[in-house]
Amino acid sequence: MTFALAVLPVALLLAGFPIYLVLLASASVALVFFMNVPLAALHQNLYGAIDSFALLAVPFFLYAGELMGRGSVAARIVDVVQAGVGSVRGSLGLTTVGTSAIFGAISGASAATVATIGKIMLPAMRGARYPETFSAGLITAVGAIDIIIPPSIPMIIYGMSAEESIPRLYAAGVLPGLLIAGLLAAYVFWYARRTGMPAAGPFKGPAFARALARGVWALGAPVIILGGIYGGVFSPVEAAGVACVYAALVTRIVYRELSWREIVDAAAATALLTAQVLIIVACASVFSWVLTVNQVPVKLVQWIQGLALEPWSVLAAINVLLLVVGCFVDPLSAIIVLTPLLVPVVKSVGVDTVHFGLVVTVNLAIGLFHPPFGINIFVAQSALGLPLGTIYRGILPFLVLYLVALVLITYVPQISLWSMRLFLAGA
Repeated sequence: MTFALAVLPVALLLAGFPIYLVLLASASVALVFFMNVPLAALHQNLYGAIDSFALLAVPFFLYAGELMGRGSVAARIVDVVQAGVGSVRGSLGLTTVGTSAIFGAISGASAATVATIGKIMLPAMRGARYPETFSAGLITAVGAIDIIIPPSIPMIIYGMSAEESIPRLYAAGVLPGLLIAGLLAAYVFWYARRTGMPAAGPFKGPAFARALARGVWALGAPVIILGGIYGGVFSPVEAAGVACVYAALVTRIVYRELSWREIVDAAAATALLTAQVLIIVACASVFSWVLTVNQVPVKLVQWIQGLALEPWSVLAAINVLLLVVGCFVDPLSAIIVLTPLLVPVVKSVGVDTVHFGLVVTVNLAIGLFHPPFGINIFVAQSALGLPLGTIYRGILPFLVLYLVALVLITYVPQISLWSMRLFLAGA
């Protein structure tokens, strides 16, 4: 059994197989050669994994983000943030941070933000003679905020795997996401003053008002999504459906940027992306089921309890594990496979599962741009034409900032839990 659940997956992963095939092949070998279970269980678990109401939010949020990304929504948000920042040094960098955080509250997909915002901000930063390594590192790293600030697709998967409330997770993610955005903005401001980066024009009320008028419909999307969830108007799945309708109306009727054919094309692209997400969810869930049936979580909890470790040391070990896993495995697979293993462990030492959900999400967000295989790195390389060496050098200071935020979020649980209580107080 050790061969099927440990040796084989690592070997296949190192051989370059897609992660869903790694997990499916390992689970199949375990079922055929090491378990006395009918093979029908494989099909039943594959189907059962995606037969979840919560997963309906995934294609809806992806579709809303796809529609907004194809129109001028991102550019309008950039204009609003840029006009509001004014003549602060490093204003283009600050605009990149602010725009990415707002756009993340629409799509919840990190790679989409890197490509969409990067195509707007990279030429502007080059024109202002920002160092290429700084621009590359900022654009690649800042997109990781988008799976922390709700609506977050990995949080949906964690909530499903840990049987935790998705609205509670979304509410708990607001302040940690803003904390990371604040750390990035503070670094950009410090770096700009140290290197003498140019400032944009001064703040002008009329210019800001014009930008706000042009972007008010774009800014309405996160207000409707998050306001509706936290206000108790609708569930995350219903919020995702409303976001789709809103995005279609804004891009087609209000801004008149997309034709009906382009809206259908966006739906087709979303269907393809959704299929990629769900096949990972299904295969990872089968592998997780095999681990559970073989009592791996129970044995792990018993082993941890036998060590008599303090909660802080357990969380430190889990952080190291998740950071390593995040370098090689996509967040969705990692969440589905590891959540059933780790949630019993943290419960046994008294860690709140909502707080732990944020710890998991931030760890895997770092993996999105951590060398060598962070997906945002390759998105920045292919979509923006940035050399890998430039990206690797540029992300190092931002990696340090995310690690600082991770330590704070891990060991100051009030950041997540107070955020949850604050935003759900009236729900």
